[in-house]
Formats: sequence, structure tokens, C-alpha cells
Amino acid sequence: MSEHYEVVVVGSGAGGGVIAGELADAGTRVLLLECGPHRTAADYTRWEAHATHDLWWPPAFAEPPADAPPQAPLILFRGHCVGGTTAINTKVALRPTAQDYEKWHAAGGLIGDDGSPFGESDLIGHVERVEQRLGVRRRSDWQQCVHTVVPGFEAMGAALEPVMSYTDANCMRCGSCLQGCPTNAGKNTMNTYIHPPWAEGRLELRAGCRVQRVLIEDRGDGPKATGVEYQDGDGTVCSVVADVVVVCGGALATPQLLIRSGVREAAGGSPSSRLIGQHVGFHPARLVEGLFDEVQDAHMVYPITSHCMKFQRDEDGGFVVEAATVQDPIGFATALSDENGVPLWGPELTEMMRKYRYFTGLLTMVSDENHGTAWVDEAGNDRYSFAWSPLEQERIDNSLTFARDVLLAAGAKRVFQTGVLSTHIQGGCRMGSDPARSVVDAHGESHDIRRLFVGDGSVVPRTLSVNPSLTIMSLASRLAAHLAGGEHGYFGRAPAHAAA
Repeated sequence: MSEHYEVVVVGSGAGGGVIAGELADAGTRVLLLECGPHRTAADYTRWEAHATHDLWWPPAFAEPPADAPPQAPLILFRGHCVGGTTAINTKVALRPTAQDYEKWHAAGGLIGDDGSPFGESDLIGHVERVEQRLGVRRRSDWQQCVHTVVPGFEAMGAALEPVMSYTDANCMRCGSCLQGCPTNAGKNTMNTYIHPPWAEGRLELRAGCRVQRVLIEDRGDGPKATGVEYQDGDGTVCSVVADVVVVCGGALATPQLLIRSGVREAAGGSPSSRLIGQHVGFHPARLVEGLFDEVQDAHMVYPITSHCMKFQRDEDGGFVVEAATVQDPIGFATALSDENGVPLWGPELTEMMRKYRYFTGLLTMVSDENHGTAWVDEAGNDRYSFAWSPLEQERIDNSLTFARDVLLAAGAKRVFQTGVLSTHIQGGCRMGSDPARSVVDAHGESHDIRRLFVGDGSVVPRTLSVNPSLTIMSLASRLAAHLAGGEHGYFGRAPAHAAA
């Protein structure tokens, strides 16, 4: 006999963790399913190989176009644990810009509650709510590796600004953010949204559970989600009945879960259902690393300590540069390439690794145009592809040139780089008010399947010009408020305001 919940949330990251926590706080009966393990600060040690194995999914790769000149695949990173990528990210909290909102409306015709194009007024209350709960603060406690590059930015006519970060005063600037914060100073959905109701028995959390499909039924009144089927840690296949299903597997998993669940078939191949997995954005990034004569110890910081926003707007360049950071030794060694993008090997790599403490790095992030795709191949595997337009490639190249020039102007003896990578995947289940151009509506509900919602980064209509976690959490908070309000009538009880 299947269990019954008002809401089943699939995934516990920036979307699912907020939704499950806020619904539990509102008195909703919620089950939160997470594929990864439940690890806490007690488990976090700065053991790079161990953390990579335990807390991160194996890297995925987006494939370049078959008819394009040879180029490397795009490597994609994401978290695999309770809290998702929020447990192992750099805690940067930046609000979406006016241009970001304009792009959202243009992409999917997204309309706000007052009938006008969706804008800041539709989200700002939830942004502020999330910022308060996470304890977002301004970080200006720069270390030597940042001060080293300040003259380089000044020489290029650009400025570095302190970062806004969801870290508290227990942050020891140890640089362990990507392996999990050992002091719980780094806030995430686990220690901020999930643990409080879970510890009090108000939220059911099951880790190590891989959701295989959303259950969809049509009893003559149109298709609707009725629950999920998942495999637990022992390999047992279980099913759960729910009034509402919220899929929050992230932009690298949610599109494929909807495809495997038969959403397209249930929707009769509608225009909306055919857009599942389309319009994926990667926010392509790259580390550019300078070798200096003085020790930098750029691995002993909160990883993103400042940023240059001069080129953030599309018309100004379409990229942001963050300073300062380097990868931990294994990642540094495997990704390090020379000025021409050729990976280092042998004696030269050994020599550079001996100088590891003398490197400081910049991270470039480019606003792309959502030309990526996520799908399921004939063998049942998750697949991804990218296709940079000439404008996107120009932005990627210009961001590299600028970062290299900054490091050289700051006194770097030599500048290295990594390949292009992504940790900020967005899109694939675009939110919009026009079903012909979007997968879910302005509250994240499928245009085709009632009671099926999406609440993660895959709903972002166009790639943001800033780190996306704060925006994803704010959209999730908005969706949680919509569900808790009960006006949809899916819970078989009076709306929250009426019950009060």
C-alpha cells in the first residue's frame, strides 16, 4: 500500500530544499527525496578526493555540435548530497538584474501576478526572505591573493567589489567550501531549510533514493501527477502517492526525469512538452591562473571573495570576473593548461605543482544564450549538448583575454588557464506564461500535467548574469508560498488564509 503525502519534493538543492522546508514550516505534510547521501559538517574534511567521491556527481559532459570544428566537450559539475550543490558551492548571493528580468519575459512571455511582465516586484519579497534566512552579508575581509590582483584591475580601468555571501561569522576562510563547510558557517538548504523541520519531525527526509519516474494518470479529466516511483538505498522499488509532485532534480536531471515519466506522451506531444530539455544555459566559466613571485595561498580563502561587474550587461561584454581562487591540488593539476590551452604534462606540470602556493586565479563567467539541450538517448542515458553562437564565443574569448591582461598587469610571471566548464546550469524546463514557448507556468506548474510542478534551476527562462543560487532559492520560496496558500485546491483543505 502506497504512502500518501500532500507534497513530494524530488531533490534537496537550491530549489527542493527551500520548497520542502518552507512547506513543512507552513504545516504541509511533505516527503523530501534525495538521490545523494545525507552528509553534515561532522563528515566534511578537506580531503579533496574523498569529497569529490562522496559529495559530487561524476562530471557530466555536454557535447559540441558534430558539424563544428573540433573542440573539447563542456564539463558539467553538480552536487550529490542532501543540500545539493548549495552544500558545496561558493555561497555567492547576487540578485537578478533588470536586464535578467527583461530576458525572462522575452523568452517565454512570463507574466507576473498583476498581469504585467514578470519583474523585480514579483520576486523581491522572496529574495529578501531568502537573504534574511541565509544571513547574507557583505564580505570585504580580503586576503593577500585578492590584494595582489587589485592593481591589475585598476590598470584595466575596472574595479573589484566585495562579494555578498551566505556565510556567517564562523567562517575561518579555510577554502573548504567545495568540500563542504566544516564549521557550518557556509549556509545551504540542508542546514538552513531542511534540518530545522526534519529535526522536529515536521519533515520526512529520505536520502539515497533515486526517483525513477513521476506517476501520471488520466481518468478522463486530463493528465495529472499522482506520486512518484523511486528506488531506495537497498534497491527496493517504492511508490508514494501525493496531491502534488514538485521535481527539483536540477537542470541536469529534471528534464530527463520528465521525459522518462512520459510527460510528452501524456500531453499528446504538445508544443510545451516538446520544449522539455530545450533552451539549456550553461553560464560557461573558466579559471585563469597567474604565477607570482610571492606566496598567494589562494586555496585558503572563501573561494570567491570579490568580483568585477564592469562587463556584466550584454552591451558591456556579457561576462563577470570573480577573484580570487584556485582549485585544490587534484583539480588544479588535472585542469591546468598553458597559454594556448594545451594541458600541462610531465616535468612542466610537476614544476608548476611545486609552485602551487604562488598562484592566484580569476574565474570568468559568461552570459550565454541558452542554446544547449538535455535529452535521453536510446540506451536510456542522460545526454547534453552545446552550440556556442558567434556572440557567445566572442564573450568567452574576451573574458579570457581580460582576465589574462589583469593578471599580467598585476605582475604575474606567467598565466595559465583551464578549459571551459559549468557549475551554473540553468534552463531546460523554461518558465513562461506562453505554453508555446515554455514548459511550466509562472508558478512552476506544468502547462500539460496538473499537480506537476518544477522548482529548480531548470525553470530559469534565460541564463542569469549573476551566480544563480539566490535567484533559484527565491523562485522556490515563491512556489512554496503558492502551494502553501492552497488556492490551487489540490490539498483537499481550505486555503491557508481561509483556514486561519
